[in-house]
Amino acid sequence: MSQAQTTNPAFVHPSSIVEEGAVLEDGVKVWHFCHVMPGAHLGAGTSLGQNGFVASDVRIGAHVKIQNNVSLYEGLTIEDNVFLGPSCVFTNVRNPRSAVNRRGEYESTLVQRGATVGANATIRCGVTLGEHCMVAAGAVVTQDVPAFALVGGVPAKHIGWVSHSGERLSLDDAGSAVCPAQKTHYHLQDGHLIPDQEKP
Repeated sequence: MSQAQTTNPAFVHPSSIVEEGAVLEDGVKVWHFCHVMPGAHLGAGTSLGQNGFVASDVRIGAHVKIQNNVSLYEGLTIEDNVFLGPSCVFTNVRNPRSAVNRRGEYESTLVQRGATVGANATIRCGVTLGEHCMVAAGAVVTQDVPAFALVGGVPAKHIGWVSHSGERLSLDDAGSAVCPAQKTHYHLQDGHLIPDQEKP
């Protein structure tokens, strides 16, 4: 295994390869059979599950949980506290062909802080997943997802709203809701769900 620019106490399982030039911050865990390429950056406390792949120049924030069998390709940025479910898929080219080199055409995809991507979901390149949104298992996302939105289906459609803690919200006639777990208040404003008090 190549030595990476790591800071203790990052952990890399002996079966994994972390290339020279990758950066693993404090508390990162890289589990079995993973490959992290040069230039990749994994933020503090992030966990990369078994059989994971992180391409060059992919930036992953702090305390991100990446479950088994997830590949993260160039063009992707993952912010803090994101959850990526098992075998979810991210693409970086819309019209790939084996015989056509499109390395210069990678599209950027952004997953904002606190978002959840369910197991086996597919995220088309070029979209933004908003803060604290939730993508249902098996969904195919082809367009941007607003903050706190719940989307599901093929193609994914907006089917509801969720709170910071991932609880589904029931909006009243005035467009307001209270999280059943944290008692945080939310309200709709111009089609966007806004917490009455933003949490850090």
